[in-house]
Amino acid sequence: MKILLTVVMCSGMANTCLPPHTFPESYHDIYSCMVDGYKKAMEKTIEIGAEEVNKHQIYIKFDCKEFIVLEKGEET
Repeated sequence: MKILLTVVMCSGMANTCLPPHTFPESYHDIYSCMVDGYKKAMEKTIEIGAEEVNKHQIYIKFDCKEFIVLEKGEET
């Protein structure tokens, strides 16, 4: 099993969100994924900048989901 981080950037002004982005790296537990999700959301918010965030009411949400990884030859 692995855990993947998916991030979605939204605009409160336009009441819409961009398509979700799932990062290729996986995590061993929910905690690690959550901590990295908060870090990535903060980094992106800073990258966008206060002016654009305030102008478009940008917010970032994320989720950590567990996925079962099948070994070659295994069936579901």
